[in-house]
Parts: sequence; structure tokens; C-alpha cells
Amino acid sequence: MFPTPVEQLITDLAKLPGVGRRSAQRIAFFMLRQPREEAASLAQSIIDVKDKIRYCRRCFNFTDDDLCVFCRDARRDASVICVVEEPSDIIPIEKGGDYRGIYHVLGGALSPLDGIDPEHLRIKELIERVEAGGIDEVIIATNPNTTGESTAMYVADQLRGRVKVTRLASGLPVGADLEYADEATVSRAILGRREM
Repeated sequence: MFPTPVEQLITDLAKLPGVGRRSAQRIAFFMLRQPREEAASLAQSIIDVKDKIRYCRRCFNFTDDDLCVFCRDARRDASVICVVEEPSDIIPIEKGGDYRGIYHVLGGALSPLDGIDPEHLRIKELIERVEAGGIDEVIIATNPNTTGESTAMYVADQLRGRVKVTRLASGLPVGADLEYADEATVSRAILGRREM
């Protein structure tokens, strides 16, 4: 229907999460109307992200350095670790403004049906951080859905007896993703966390 380069762009854009074919067409047509410099800038931004961004060696958040911004910040409370599934889950917690500890990104949630077992997540690395000492509390902030809850229970079982383990309190709707929660809800959940 469209010239091959346009069709390829639409196909590639439609692979993005939340972007269907119609949205991909609108984005492609928008890009066609933009000056070449704008398209080149977008393309370069994508290449830079792929070339320069890596995982923090301590918490596995995204960074362009050896340690992420939270692990480098000496003002953060390094005795409290908040465990999240993905780096994007850190954003609503930070926007809530009440959490001043550090993070640990698991890289997903347990889902045996999808072939995601404990060895596929960064649970071993979390245990190593706790065993290294200096950690008083681990807050489990996995998503309040089936996979997130099973991951929370598994992580809590692995850490029980080593450190105080808490879970985000109610306020986050069951079946929702933490990434999409509003700041007030996340803030209440942090303040009202409970021990598991």
C-alpha cells in the first residue's frame, strides 16, 4: 500500500508496546513531514541508548556509568533496598517522594509457564547484597498481580531470617502494574508497607 521504506517504518513502529498499526502509520506520516535533522536526531537517540546504556553493576537499574544515580547518591539510605521488577518501576516510587533508600531490579517476575524461573531473575544477586551486610530492610515492590505476588512470596522466603522483609501496603490495585500507578497511591503504599 505504501512505498517499501514507509511500510517498513510502520511495521517497526507497530512492534513498540502500546502502538498498533494505525498509531504506527500516524507516527510514520508525522516523521515524513519533519525535517531530516529531526528524524536523524531521533535515530541517533535510539542508537545512543543502545550503545551507551547498561545495567548498574550493583542494583541493575539503567545507567550510563558503572553505578546508577541512586547507588552513587551518598544521601540515600543504603540500609533499605526496594526490590522492583523493572527499572521503569522505580519512577513512580521516586515520584511519590517518600522513599530515600536504594533499589534492586529483578529483571522481571517469576512465570514458570513462560519459562521464567528464579535463576532467570536477579534474586541470587539480591541475596548476596543482603549477606554482604549493612541491609536492615528489604521492601518488595513487585507488581500486585499473580506473577508479582508469586515473585514477592518467593523472594520473601529466600530472605526470611536474614533481614526484615516488607511488602508495599494496600492502595495499589490488584492486577495493575506499578509503572502506571499515580504518585499518591505509591506514596501511601510505601508509608503503609507491612512485614511479610
